[in-house]
Amino acid sequence: MSKPKTPNADQSSFLYPDLLNQLNPKHPLLLLAKEIDWSIFEAEFSSLYSHLGKPSKRIRLMVGLSILKHMENLSDEVMIQRWVQNPYYQVFTGEVEFQWQLPCDPSEMTYFRKRIGSEGFEKILAVSIGLHPEKIREDEMCIDTTVQEKNITFPTDAKQYRKIHGHLLKIARKENIRLTRTYEKEVKILKLHTRFANHPKNRKKARHAVRRLKTISGRLQRELLRRMSAEQGERYAEKMGLYHRMLQQKRGDKNKLYSLHESHVYCMSKGKAHQRYEFGTKASITTTRDSGIVIGALAFEKNMFDGHTVPSVLAQIKRLLKRVPATGIADRGYRGKSKVNDTLIVTPKPARRNASKEAIELARKRFRRRAGIEPIIGHLKSDHRLKRNFLKGFDGDQINLLMAAAAFNFKKWMREAIFWPHYMGLILNALVQEKNLRHA
Repeated sequence: MSKPKTPNADQSSFLYPDLLNQLNPKHPLLLLAKEIDWSIFEAEFSSLYSHLGKPSKRIRLMVGLSILKHMENLSDEVMIQRWVQNPYYQVFTGEVEFQWQLPCDPSEMTYFRKRIGSEGFEKILAVSIGLHPEKIREDEMCIDTTVQEKNITFPTDAKQYRKIHGHLLKIARKENIRLTRTYEKEVKILKLHTRFANHPKNRKKARHAVRRLKTISGRLQRELLRRMSAEQGERYAEKMGLYHRMLQQKRGDKNKLYSLHESHVYCMSKGKAHQRYEFGTKASITTTRDSGIVIGALAFEKNMFDGHTVPSVLAQIKRLLKRVPATGIADRGYRGKSKVNDTLIVTPKPARRNASKEAIELARKRFRRRAGIEPIIGHLKSDHRLKRNFLKGFDGDQINLLMAAAAFNFKKWMREAIFWPHYMGLILNALVQEKNLRHA
C-alpha cells in the first residue's frame, strides 16, 4: 500500500469556488481545524505506510473521520454518510472542494485503527490536551475509574450453551463432517423452556432445560473432536478450548468466561441499584482539578484494585504531559497508598482533632473539586461512545477510551471558542452602554 498524498491546499479550481470561502469562518469546527497541527499526524503515521499496492486514503482524512466519529457519537457507517452531506466535515478533513462521493468504505476506518493502534490514538489524545496549554499546568489532578461495557449480551448459561451448539454445527457443516444427531429441534424447544426462568412455575422446567443444553453441547463437541482430522483439530484448537472452558466452569470459579467472541471481558459489581453487574473492562480517567481537561485515559485487561492502577496511570500521564502533577485526588477506592513515586495520593479521611482550619478547608475544597470528575465520565459515556464499546478486542477497548477522551477535549475547546467571544462581547456592550449613560 503506497504512502498517501496530501493535496495542495493553495491550489484551487477555476471551475468551482473554494469551499472554505463559502462557509462561516467563525464556525467552531473550522476554528478547531485551524488550531490542530495536522503535520504531527503526517510525521507520526507516514512510516506505517508502504510504497506498494493501491494508494491509501490521506492521513488527515482518516484522523479527521476518527475524531468526528467520537465527537458526534456516530458509527463508522453513519459517519461516512454524514461526511458527504456536511461541508464543514469535509473542510475539517482537509478537502478544498465540495465532494459528492463517499470518502472511503467504512471498513477502511477499521483498517486505520489497526494500522496505528492504541499508541497512535494516544498521540491524538496528546494533541487534544495540547490545545489547552494554560489549563494543564495545574499541580493537582483527579483520578477515578469506571466500567467500559462491551457490546455483548447479558451472559446466562442457557445463552452460552445455545451459542456453543450453533458454533459447533457451523464448524461441522463447513468441514463436511456428518454428525449422528444435530439436536436442532430439541434446542429450539429447550430455548422456550428457559424463558421466564424466575417465575415459580417455570423454575424446575428451566433448570432441567439448562442442564440438557449443557449435555447436548458437550456431547456434540466430543463427537466433533472424534471425527476431526489432526489438521482440523489444530485449526479449531483455540475455539474448542473456549467451548470446553465455558462448559466446565462453575458458579464460584474465578476468571470466568462471559463471551465467546470477547473472551477478555470480565464482570464488575459497582453497587448500582439499577444495574448490579457490568461486563467489560475497567477504565481509568484522569482530569485536571479545576479546568476539567482529560489528561489520562487507560483501560486495564484485568479487574484490579483501583489503588494498583495508579503506577500505570502516572506513566501514561508522563508520556502525554511530559511531567506528572504533584498531587492526585481520588475517592476511597484508592485507599492504601498515600504516595506513588513522587506523586501524593489524597483520599477522604476523618479530620484529625489537632488539624488546622486551613488543612480542613483545603481538604474540603479538594474533594468538592474531585466530585467534578463524575459528570465528566457521564459525558464521556453519553456523548462520546464510552457507554458501550463496539470495537473488537482489548485494543478496541483502549482505542475507544482514548478517542472518547480526545473528543471531550476537542468539544471543550469548541465550546470555549463560541462562549468566550460572545461573553466578552456582552461585557464590552455593557461597558459602552454604561459609558454612554454617564455622558448623557
